Parts: sequence; structure tokens; C-alpha cells
Amino acid sequence: MRLIWLIINIVLWTIILSTLAIVVGLVDWSGRGVRWVARSWSQILLAAAGVRYNLTGAELLDLDKHYIFAGNHESAFDIILCFAAIPHHIVSIAKIELKRIPVFGWAIFMAGHIFVDRKNRERAVKSMEKANRSIERNPRSILIFPEGTRSLDGEIHEFKKGAAVLGLSLGMPIVPMAMCGTSDVIRKHSWTLRPRPIELRLGQPIEVAGLEYKDRNRLTIGLRDQVIKLKREWQAEQTNQLTR
Repeated sequence: MRLIWLIINIVLWTIILSTLAIVVGLVDWSGRGVRWVARSWSQILLAAAGVRYNLTGAELLDLDKHYIFAGNHESAFDIILCFAAIPHHIVSIAKIELKRIPVFGWAIFMAGHIFVDRKNRERAVKSMEKANRSIERNPRSILIFPEGTRSLDGEIHEFKKGAAVLGLSLGMPIVPMAMCGTSDVIRKHSWTLRPRPIELRLGQPIEVAGLEYKDRNRLTIGLRDQVIKLKREWQAEQTNQLTR
């Protein structure tokens, strides 16, 4: 029953706030106004799902800087959590198919999200080159999940090099982030919703100044190691709370 209620809210609020985002986007081409709409949408859906969320590590960030936010991917709630919790103006790397969805696709286009055709490598490269130019004209932070798809077993799998390459090409620090508890709320291919607290845990930004393209592999490995560390710290805290 709770999942049905959530689906109703997703449909209703997506239509309402996507329409508002389009209107706001026509007035404010920077995308910052649409960012407020996206954050409101995420917070409403988390409340409708009965899911409380927490953000740790925000003090490590400079609100006047832009970052590449990169972390593990466990659940459909990951993106909602990021947009609800991260205080920066962020856009995501989105599948080109989302752009074709009426109203919703138009709204995320207005927000300045980056669309990539993952099925066509040549088009994907051109999309990222276009995205780089767009970010340089209108700076904003980028959300990316380097695993490429959601983890089915909750483990943090190998990271692709996209986050590192983006950070190096744009000169943006990369923030390691751990999605904590989201896979316990709802799993991929599951229709069972289990409300419980979740957390977005941010790590120390990884500076890319002085690094080159040849450093992308080392940077990617270091990023994944930091995400794993953040997730393990959260798991240790949960275990300590249960044993008290």
C-alpha cells in the first residue's frame, strides 16, 4: 500500500513540479531556479515514502565552488537523496531516453542536465564535449555514478573513469560520496518499499590541480577507495548502535 501511495505521489508531483520547472527555466536560464524545484520534488517524495535522510560531510565543501559528486549506486532512491541533500546547484549525467519523456524530459533539459547516448560511443563523446562547453559557460556541479548501473548485491563494484575524466577536463575537485541504506529501502527489480533512515556521506574533495589525463586510472581507484571507506564507516556506526 505504501508503494502505491509513493507511485501516486511520484506521478502527481512530477507533473506539477516539472511544469513549474519549465516555467521557471524559461525565466532563469542558469538553471538555479529549477534546482530549487528539483530539491523540493526530492524532499516531497522522501517524505511520501516515509524515509528520513541525513547528510554528513557538508562542512568539507565550499558553497562558492563547483564539484564533481561521485559515488556508489544502490537504489532508485540514490538520485532523490542527492538532490534533496546536496546544497549545491547540481545536474546529472542522464540517459538520452529521459529527454524524450513529455514534461519531465523538458524540465530536466531546462535544468541543464547532461544527456548522453550510452548506446553510441561516438555520440556519447560528442555529448560530453558539448557538456564541457556548457559547464564552462554556466558553471554548476555534476552528479555521476561511476559504477554505471545500480549494484544488485549492495557491494561497490569497479568504477568507470568518467568522473575522473570530467574532473580533469573541467578542473573541478571530485567529491567521494557514499549512499548509505538506500538499498534497504528498495532494491532493483523489487516492488517492496521498506521505509528506514538513509544517509548521504561526503568525503574530502579530491583536488585535480596539477594532475593530467594520464592520472585518470589512479584517480579513479583512489575515488573508489574513498567511497568504500565512507560506506564502511557508516556500517560500523550502525553496528555500534545496534550493540549498545
